[in-house]
Amino acid sequence: MTMTEREEPLTPAGRLFVQPGMEQVINCAISVDDPIDVDAVKSEISNSILVKHPRFSSIMVKDSCGRERWRKTEVNVDDHFIIHREPLTDDPSISDEDAVNDYSADLSVSTPLSLTKPLWEFHLLLAHKCAVLRLHHALGDGISLMSMFMSCCRRTDDPNQRPSAHGIGTSSSSNSGKGWRLLTKLLKVLWYTLVYVIEFGLRSLWLKDKKTAVSGGAGVELWPRKLATAKFSIDDMKTVKNAIANATINDVLFGIISCGLSRYLDLRTPKALKEGLQITGVAMINLRKQSGLQDFSQLMNSKSGARWGNKFGMLLLPVYYHKGGSDPLQFVKRAKAMIDKKKLSLEGPCSYKIGDFIMSFFGAKLASLLNYRIVSNTTFTISNVIGPQEDITFVGNRISSVRVTSTALPHAITMHMVSYAGRADMQILVAKDIIPDPKVLAKCFQDALLEMKEAAQAVAKN
Repeated sequence: MTMTEREEPLTPAGRLFVQPGMEQVINCAISVDDPIDVDAVKSEISNSILVKHPRFSSIMVKDSCGRERWRKTEVNVDDHFIIHREPLTDDPSISDEDAVNDYSADLSVSTPLSLTKPLWEFHLLLAHKCAVLRLHHALGDGISLMSMFMSCCRRTDDPNQRPSAHGIGTSSSSNSGKGWRLLTKLLKVLWYTLVYVIEFGLRSLWLKDKKTAVSGGAGVELWPRKLATAKFSIDDMKTVKNAIANATINDVLFGIISCGLSRYLDLRTPKALKEGLQITGVAMINLRKQSGLQDFSQLMNSKSGARWGNKFGMLLLPVYYHKGGSDPLQFVKRAKAMIDKKKLSLEGPCSYKIGDFIMSFFGAKLASLLNYRIVSNTTFTISNVIGPQEDITFVGNRISSVRVTSTALPHAITMHMVSYAGRADMQILVAKDIIPDPKVLAKCFQDALLEMKEAAQAVAKN
């Protein structure tokens, strides 16, 4: 086999994630019920699909033109394990969750992955019954990586079965309607797409959010971080969703973010902010035909249309500051109105195609600069990945929580939510010199959902 045959180029999206300022490493903290058996974990990984996967068994190199490529290599599993046997802190008042969050926050700004081996590693925190799986984003997006993770796990209620993936997060749309309705919809699609693509261009040049107590900016990705966890019940989110016609969990999530940020800004801002102040988030959306998690075999089948890798578009999702009122469901209704317009547009596919075009014809430096400016001119990052619906085990050890964060960005707030067995944990990574109290922010989000749930229950009773 020739060297050329052994090497594959990174995708345009993968190349973006290795550029300075935009480099992204995913840190996934997996907590378990029982002490971790190091030898059993190593044995499981050695025999898993992970070490046989083309991306997880390749190192990243550069060719003579400076373009990044994947080069196949032999995987020595021991090289990918970092084992901490002692507690991360001597302070007994610090919980396991807080200790692991502090550890992940430090990783987000201080520890890149070595280029001398495939771009993944396991940090086993034995005293805290937790493993932190670190994966370079160039390996794949949240859908790809979560689907692979689930292929290595088993159901708690049936150890012979893998967690179910089919149909998780899927949605259907109807094209019913004739004549003027279809024409009206087409005109809306064209109009919203045009407006949102123009906004992308302006954000990459000069348009930015007004400065608030939660704003970041260029260079903030280098600042020290803190990490806190906001915990939600999926049933509570569904209760809110059912109180508003045709609402989705994502509508509820953005309502929570809008309400929670408004609450936090009220606490942190001495002077009253302007009602309706826009706070813009950056979100990634899956562009595969089937939404939600995919069967791993389908992802590895190049003819399936699902495709392994980074297959996502970028959306600019504005939420708005409002002082608390008598009806917290208004935050969800406003979020739904915004997201419904986004769904009608082709913003996600267009952002993917434009980024692909710039990367291919003008190079990684320009593409990275434009993306960096978009992030610098907005306020927060948000992602939401659907995880296993049922309790699962890894090497026979029941997983109690799955929490995800990533390398720091110019944003002062980066939020990643993962659902698991009826719960949802949102990791809130903040620049601690801008937001010194992320637990207060997490509580603002949690309280927002509880108030929305009470309002939704009142609506149901009436």
